[in-house]
Amino acid sequence: MARPARSETSPAGTPEQRVAALASLPDPVHVDDDLLAADGTLLGVDDDADPRSDAYDGEQRDLSDRHALRRVAGLSTELQDVTEVEYRQLRLERVVLIGVWTEGTAEDAENSLAELAALAETAGSQVLEGLVQRRDKPDPSTYVGSGKARELRDVVVATGADTVVCDGELTPGQLIALEDVVKVKVIDRTALILDIFAQHAKSREGKAQVALAQMQYMLPRLRGWGESMSRQAGGRVAGGGGIGTRGPGETKIETDRRRIRAKMAKMRREIAGMGAARETMRAERRRNAVPSVAIAGYTNAGKSSLLNRLTGAGVLVEDALFATLDPTVRRAQTPEGRPYTLTDTVGFVRHLPHQLVEAFRSTLEEVAQADLVLHVVDGSHPDPESQLTAVRQVLGEIGAGDVREVVVVNKADAADPLVLARLQRNEPTAVVVSARTGQGVDALQELLERELPHPEVAVEVLVPYDRGDLVHRVHAHGEVLEELHEGEGTRLRARVAPGLAAELQGFASA
Repeated sequence: MARPARSETSPAGTPEQRVAALASLPDPVHVDDDLLAADGTLLGVDDDADPRSDAYDGEQRDLSDRHALRRVAGLSTELQDVTEVEYRQLRLERVVLIGVWTEGTAEDAENSLAELAALAETAGSQVLEGLVQRRDKPDPSTYVGSGKARELRDVVVATGADTVVCDGELTPGQLIALEDVVKVKVIDRTALILDIFAQHAKSREGKAQVALAQMQYMLPRLRGWGESMSRQAGGRVAGGGGIGTRGPGETKIETDRRRIRAKMAKMRREIAGMGAARETMRAERRRNAVPSVAIAGYTNAGKSSLLNRLTGAGVLVEDALFATLDPTVRRAQTPEGRPYTLTDTVGFVRHLPHQLVEAFRSTLEEVAQADLVLHVVDGSHPDPESQLTAVRQVLGEIGAGDVREVVVVNKADAADPLVLARLQRNEPTAVVVSARTGQGVDALQELLERELPHPEVAVEVLVPYDRGDLVHRVHAHGEVLEELHEGEGTRLRARVAPGLAAELQGFASA
């Protein structure tokens, strides 16, 4: 095909003409990234706005990175003949949700499906339809029954969905049988949560924990089609042993399972090694008698926002489920100056996959070994009591059921006053706060002052001025009750840990 002739109005010409044309263009306008909104428009300047109103959340660079790569709508690469290739689309998955309602009220079933929809959206999917079926128990074959499975197929065809998400954990047999009926990909709640964790894992330890949980989940569900997983090899093909060594050999699926088990064993060793470093840091804090506080709670309850409000840590905050996976430890002080550590942990959810609990056990030990647990609950949620129950169940599984617990009802600015009153009636020691506005944070800090463990040994010493290091350690790791500066030195009346008390014993005042 002949190339079209160049237009007479084309800017192209001799090299000198092109250089002159480029030189005549206006200089590009530089716009600071901080002046751009999320949609690329310039932000207006409001003289009345308080630039420090959201300072407790920090710069949120991690959140910017997470949102940096987004799919662009309207760019379809799907071919007209869909039989030519299996997948030729660049777009979000379109999903239909299906749940089986076996107990509780209809409102409970709807809340559970709404949570599943939030999980699907966090994973990057577009929810098209949500269905709930009332049954005594899930069907052992297709989860919803053969008739309802065919109705689900009709909904999938009508909506153009390419994935079905089930609100429960499917057995391998249920997964295969349901896919055979609906003719699209089927995943369960566990696989969906694992996918979110895989997207949000950032640290080396977090990625290893998620990979281990995914392999534990996929091992019993490994399958193939036709003869691809049943091939056998023996004799020279297997190892070149020759006469006397020929046999049926290993099927392909057996080989894959063996390799997965070997990878799982290696991953467990790596996670154990990473846990040793975490235990060393915990031992150092215990040696210095620094009290530890762990923030635990349901996912998206505002735990990271509360950490930022109390310490100014600047950790990632996002209105999404499981935005935080890697624990963050920050140093804080009570209003009276007592130091303590505050740990932000991964959020929990109803029916949290046991694979994740097992894989994240080394991380969750931060909660089990804390002196105090701030149990954060979302006061604006339709059913906060169910969140409390789900979190306490997981805390019991990891051995943190006996740790002193303080319930913190967050998002008070968006909660129904009747719900807040009900929670305070059911949880008399609960503290109502808003991490976004700062409401109730002072009361929470005063409660921390009362609830944190006090040093065990009471001392009254006269420390010479040349031993200022001991005075500093008493202030840093103890509780100073009285301090006087005299001619011979600094007189202290304080409570300290046994190790520091032994060092101060030689300066005991008469």
